[in-house]
Amino acid sequence: MAEFKIEIADADVNRVLQSLAVNYRRPDQVHNPEFDASQPISQDNPEMIDNPESIAQFGNRMVREFISGNVTAYEIRLAKEQATNSVDTNITINDPAV
Repeated sequence: MAEFKIEIADADVNRVLQSLAVNYRRPDQVHNPEFDASQPISQDNPEMIDNPESIAQFGNRMVREFISGNVTAYEIRLAKEQATNSVDTNITINDPAV
């Protein structure tokens, strides 16, 4: 499998990750999948937990989704153009009263 790599200066990594987190709305906390609604909210039964997906994992996933979305949009646009170009849109309509 091919790799697509980018390099980010060490001094800029936090800026890049922070901007992806804010722009793509990464939550700091998420709903606890083990929360028991029949029990009171407590330290042992929190409704929300810290996001288990690190900011770096989130940033990586957003970049992959961005690339994937662009490929999908391009291929759909190309398929529509090809389909449109192959359709015969010529039609003859006559007025029988003339």
